[in-house]
Amino acid sequence: MSIPNLKNKSIDELREIKAKGEAELKVLHNKSKYYESQINLLTRKKRTHRLCTRGAILEKFLGCPNELTDEQVEEILKIAFQPEEVGRAIEQFRESNETSFN
Repeated sequence: MSIPNLKNKSIDELREIKAKGEAELKVLHNKSKYYESQINLLTRKKRTHRLCTRGAILEKFLGCPNELTDEQVEEILKIAFQPEEVGRAIEQFRESNETSFN
């Protein structure tokens, strides 16, 4: 988009140029809002997929997930993640992922 030569333009011509510019700006603003909403949608879908996948993995290890309450599963996870070895493993995985993503 280039800026037109404004010399020797009448007031009406300048108003028309301004109106066209404002219309273009509105279109670009709407496109920006659309792309932002698409980013948010894809981010939510990615998170939902991750939660479902990890929930399925957890249920596989629980063996009888339908027989446990959410509170009971939470207590099991608290117990499972208390040992020092688990904390060290998680930290090692995080550090490994940081170096591989950079």
